[in-house]
Amino acid sequence: METKSRTLEITVLSAEGLRIDNKPVKKNAYVVVSVDPFNNKATKVDGEGGSYPSWNDKLVMEMPLQTRFITLLVKCKGSRGEKTVGLARIPVTDFVGGYSPATCLQFLSYRLRDPKGLKNGIIKVSLRVKEPLQDCSSQAAAGGGGNAAMIGLGIPIDGRRDYGMVTGIPIWTGYPSNSLF
Repeated sequence: METKSRTLEITVLSAEGLRIDNKPVKKNAYVVVSVDPFNNKATKVDGEGGSYPSWNDKLVMEMPLQTRFITLLVKCKGSRGEKTVGLARIPVTDFVGGYSPATCLQFLSYRLRDPKGLKNGIIKVSLRVKEPLQDCSSQAAAGGGGNAAMIGLGIPIDGRRDYGMVTGIPIWTGYPSNSLF
């Protein structure tokens, strides 16, 4: 079964140096996280942090495989309605396909830009991609014989050939075999 999305776990930690019209934000800042125009979630409102809000809100979202950017939009609720404080776009390549696995928790900071494109603070997030089981090795997980739980990845270090091949990946089965693949 092929999946068309991944589960993204993003924690919006905090921000610093937020301003509206060159004045420090007093309170009621929150963040809207978008992975596409139809899929967005918001953090709770920080009523006390002012220009240095702290949310520590974990949001779990489905991220389509074709997603290129995640958008973080910082807004502020006031007596005259909502105002946009700043925006940051996170390239998916910053946490998928790099030197560390996508499933590892990563802490990232990004510069916010106000509606005029000027620098307006920094936002800090942590994120990880939670891969579904069938993406790892769907044939091994759904394999016959009911031994899927006994399969582990590895290559024998003593040179023996007691491992099998499943989808081209050496899989150590834990059972010696006399045949060479």
